[in-house]
Amino acid sequence: MSYISGVSQSTIKSILNGESKNPSIVTIKKLCDGFNMNIAEFFDTDDFKNLEQEIK
Repeated sequence: MSYISGVSQSTIKSILNGESKNPSIVTIKKLCDGFNMNIAEFFDTDDFKNLEQEIK
């Protein structure tokens, strides 16, 4: 995946291990491109739909 997406192996490992809690949108976009999906598909999950608003 690293080669296809252009995201370093260390960055992917940090995300998967929970060490990187806030990957940049650029990193997410690159990973989506590597998986042949778009940003909307990535964020279209219950995890994101059920997030509470941070600032009220």
